[in-house]
Amino acid sequence: MIQKVNIGSVLGNPVNPRTIKHDKFKKLVNSIKEFPEMLKLRPIVVNSKMEILGGNMRYKACQELGFKEVYIIKAENLSKKQMEQFVIKDNVGFGEWDWDILANGWDTNELTDWGMDVWNPSLDADFTPDYNPDIDKKELTKEEYEKRKQQLDNKNLESNKDFIECICPSCFHEFNVEAR
Repeated sequence: MIQKVNIGSVLGNPVNPRTIKHDKFKKLVNSIKEFPEMLKLRPIVVNSKMEILGGNMRYKACQELGFKEVYIIKAENLSKKQMEQFVIKDNVGFGEWDWDILANGWDTNELTDWGMDVWNPSLDADFTPDYNPDIDKKELTKEEYEKRKQQLDNKNLESNKDFIECICPSCFHEFNVEAR
């Protein structure tokens, strides 16, 4: 059952294995500030001692915003081992993003503002793709291929290859293009 409690009654997890970098924390704070109703839909999970099992970063963001109350759910009948599992499993992402749906249905700047790590060349002053749709429909020369591959490698895009491939297929066939 979701309860609204005084924020001072909730205790942070002293051995929380998750951290958040300053820029991501600022995004989280802004996200909560813009959409505080989400906190009720995704309350902080606490044990019977009011120690946080899930939601440490949201809790810290609420403190930063000066909230007096937060929404919680008590997980009271868990063993010590189950509580340890919850702390980890609550933060493990088993799913994968469908980059085609994201690229075609969502605004990249909004996704970035909402905390998602999405590469956006328009936000990167160092990236110059040299993309020309008339030329890029053709096979790349070895030099053109190497130049583009280097540009992509410099941005460590391995984790975003599906997304990049769907927004610029001719620029990103690093794994499929045979350089001449």
